[in-house]
Amino acid sequence: MPKNKGKGGKNRKRGKNEADDEKRELIFKEDGQEYAQVLRMLGNGRCEAMCIDGTKRLCHIRGKMHKKVWIAAGDIILVGLRDYQDDKADVILKYMPDEARLLKAYGELPENTRLNEEVCCPGFDLVLDNGCKM
Repeated sequence: MPKNKGKGGKNRKRGKNEADDEKRELIFKEDGQEYAQVLRMLGNGRCEAMCIDGTKRLCHIRGKMHKKVWIAAGDIILVGLRDYQDDKADVILKYMPDEARLLKAYGELPENTRLNEEVCCPGFDLVLDNGCKM
C-alpha cells in the first residue's frame, strides 16, 4: 500500500474556529458599494438580495467568504456594484446582527429595514408562526 504523503485530511482543511466574536471595526459603504438584505439563497455561491436603493440584484459570494462565512435569508450584507451589469453584484461583507443594528442607528439603513427576521417575499399568502405574512 502507498504511504500517505499529504498534509492531512478533511479536518485540517476545515481549520480552527477563528475567534469571530471579537469586536471588529464597523465598515461603511464607499462609492461603488451598497447595503443589501438577502432575500433568498440560490446555491452555487449565489444569493438574491434587495439593495437599499430599491434594486433586486443577483449577488455572487466571493471566494474568500465562500464556505467560511455563512449567509442566510434576512442578513444584511455589503455588496460591490458592477459597472457593466446593474442587475448583478458581489458580496463583500456580511454584517453581524449587532453591526446591522448600529448601521440602522447611524442612519445608514432605512428605518423600515427589518433586522433579525426572514424576509417575506411579496406574492404569497402564507402566514408564518412569527406573524409574518407571505
